[in-house]
Amino acid sequence: MINAAVLGSPISHSLSPKIHSKAFEILEIPGEYQAIEVDEKSFPTFFKENSGGNWNGFSLTMPLKEIVLQFSEQVDERARQINSANTLYRLADGWAVTSTDYLAFENLLSADSNKRVAIIGGGGTARAAIGALNSKIKAVDVLLRNPVRLQAMSKAAPDIKIKHCEMSTSLDSYDLIIQTTPAGAFDQYAAKLRSATGDLMECLYKPFPTPLASRFSELGGIVISGKDLLVEQALFQIELFTKMKFDFPKMRQALLAHIASD
Repeated sequence: MINAAVLGSPISHSLSPKIHSKAFEILEIPGEYQAIEVDEKSFPTFFKENSGGNWNGFSLTMPLKEIVLQFSEQVDERARQINSANTLYRLADGWAVTSTDYLAFENLLSADSNKRVAIIGGGGTARAAIGALNSKIKAVDVLLRNPVRLQAMSKAAPDIKIKHCEMSTSLDSYDLIIQTTPAGAFDQYAAKLRSATGDLMECLYKPFPTPLASRFSELGGIVISGKDLLVEQALFQIELFTKMKFDFPKMRQALLAHIASD
């Protein structure tokens, strides 16, 4: 019996229970996956009370991706580099954390050293994205309100030259744009977009499409949705929680179809 949950705050909107429950059904294994409201203040108590129980793992969303690093015996190198983890899973002798966001971005992002790339935001998701690009590109423009987050972005991708840009910076000339800010945070700038010749990864899936995704699509650009990212990172979590190997492309297709109308 697999027992897992997604933790975060707010959490009622999460599609993770629907995704993981469908995966258990496809794999023909008994399992339960819940959504549990947990914030930074309540996480230490929650983990203390539940770490010794029958849980196989936890998916983590805002605002827990940094604090979780303090509660694991094993932190993998990716999570340590980006100072962010979205997956807490049980080992035989304790708990480990990793970033399947990082692994998902590695699979989903196509970039080479000649591409112009912009990342909007500087939180855990942005660090996972830039970390996944570290060996692929030379430079990234990061759109931030507060440049204090640049240091963490640089640590996440030490081989990339990072330039701070204002949130109002034109996005017309980029080959790849990765939008990682919370719902509504970038909406006011979307109408400024005049051309879309590359790809946009919009990490939000609710609401979707966002004004930026809609505008980018209208202009002929390719949009990778937050659902694609959500399912991609979940594939790795499902593997970690169940300790089962499966066909990623077939599972990906089935899970995306399962949440297509949400």
